[in-house]
Parts: sequence; C-alpha cells; structure tokens
Amino acid sequence: MIADAINSLGGTGLWNDEDGFYYDQMRTGERSTPLRIRSMVGLIPLIAVEVLEQETIDRLPGFAKRLEWFLQNRRDLAGRISLARTEGRKGTRLLAIPCREHLTRVLRYVLDEREFLSPFGVRSLSRIHRDRPFILSVGGSEYRVDYAPGESTSGLFGGNSNWRGPVWFPVNYLLVEALERYHHFYGDDFRVECPVGSGRQATLHEVAQELASRHVQIFLPDGRGARPVHGGDVRFAADPHWRDLLLFYEYFHGDTGRGVGASHQTGWTSLIVRWLDDLARERAGRV
Repeated sequence: MIADAINSLGGTGLWNDEDGFYYDQMRTGERSTPLRIRSMVGLIPLIAVEVLEQETIDRLPGFAKRLEWFLQNRRDLAGRISLARTEGRKGTRLLAIPCREHLTRVLRYVLDEREFLSPFGVRSLSRIHRDRPFILSVGGSEYRVDYAPGESTSGLFGGNSNWRGPVWFPVNYLLVEALERYHHFYGDDFRVECPVGSGRQATLHEVAQELASRHVQIFLPDGRGARPVHGGDVRFAADPHWRDLLLFYEYFHGDTGRGVGASHQTGWTSLIVRWLDDLARERAGRV
C-alpha cells in the first residue's frame, strides 16, 4: 500500500512520470507542488527492497496465508509484488517500491556523471543543480538549493552537515546492497548503461561493484602516496609518521573525495572495510 501511494500518479504520489524520478511534495491546503530537486530523497525509494525465496515463505505458513489473501483480495495493489517465473527461480517474490521501469529510469540519473555519479560514489544532490539551482518562492521569500559538494554554505544544522552534494556512506551502502538484491531477483538479463554515455551495458551486480569501487578510491594511495580522503595535506602522503593514518570522515567532497565534517565517524564510514575486503578478494582471485 505504501508502494502504491508513492508511485501513484495524478498529483498524489511522489513519482513524476515526466522526469522519471521521485520528488518530495509540498502541500498547502488542497494544492500539491512537487519539489523538482534531484536529490538523495529520490533515491531512497530504491532502497526499500526485499527478495522472498519460496523456501522462506514455506517456513512461514501464517505469513504465506496473509500474502495469498492479499494477492487474491486486493488485486488493485497486488501488482506491486513481483513474481519470478523463470526456470530455477519459480516462486521467488520481490517486494520493492519501484517497478522495473521506474528502477531503470531512476538509475539513468544515478549512473550519470553529470548528475549523481561521482568518481567517489553517489552524490547526495545531482551536480546538474550547479548550473540549474532549484528556486522556490513562497510568501514573498525565495528559497534555493544549489550544488555544494563540500562544506555547508549555510548555517542550517549548525553549518556543518551538508546534503547538497557530498557523498555520504550510510545511504550509499544501502543503495549498493539494494542493487545486489535487485540483481538476485532480476538476474543478468537486467542491464543498464554504466556510466551513462559510455555504451557499456552492466548487470545490477556489476553496477553495485562499480559504486563500491568508487568509494574505495577515496582511501587508496596514488603513485605519490596521496589519498583523496586527505585532500591536499602532504603530511599524510610524505611524512612516515602520518602516511598510514586514515581518518573516517563524516562525509566526502562530491568531486574530489576529500573528507569533510567529523574525522572520527567510524560508526558508518568504517563500512568501507567490507568493500576493501571485497576488492582484496577480487584481486587475489585474479592472481
């Protein structure tokens, strides 16, 4: 029912079929105004996904009974539940907010380097707003959203936290996990261009790997020993006492990968360890 409400057209849902993106809505009385900002807000619906294997459903008779009732008695909403009928996957169900078409259309923004795709992950705001800021006039006042890939340019949230362009690990990690789940359900037949404009068609598993590898680049040293996370601080590249010290910043510059905000955010930025481990295993397998 939540998926139906979010995807409904006619001004009541969050899906904009013209743009192929999910937008917030501002409601004043009976009037609804979509806030056509391409931000992480429009990517959050992709994260709401789970794959149900038939063997799991079989172990939960109460849940299976209610699921079957829903499919039979609420056919108006049952279309939001996908069912795999391919050989070897029969009975597998997908619970997700976006349908396959919506997922494909949103990913065109996610995987476009002119929009969300940074060399270091997925930006929290599309880079397109650098040249096309969102401007809203309400009650004689003007409000705007500009692309700001680093530190906050306003005093909101204490002037430190910024969701107008930087790369944030928590939502990126959830997005990568979601893509892995979609691939588990749709398989290798579901392919998208990655990056957009490259002509390379990739499975959703390969897309997840691409995003993870871009995050890893934040922490890997180049030929001079410099790591993007440290920005231009030469101590971390040249000084033997500093060279191997890595800081787990709160978020990262959307264009350069430089660490921003608190430098001890090990609660979520340490998620990079899983991707570093994956990369090491992949390299070991190629040797």
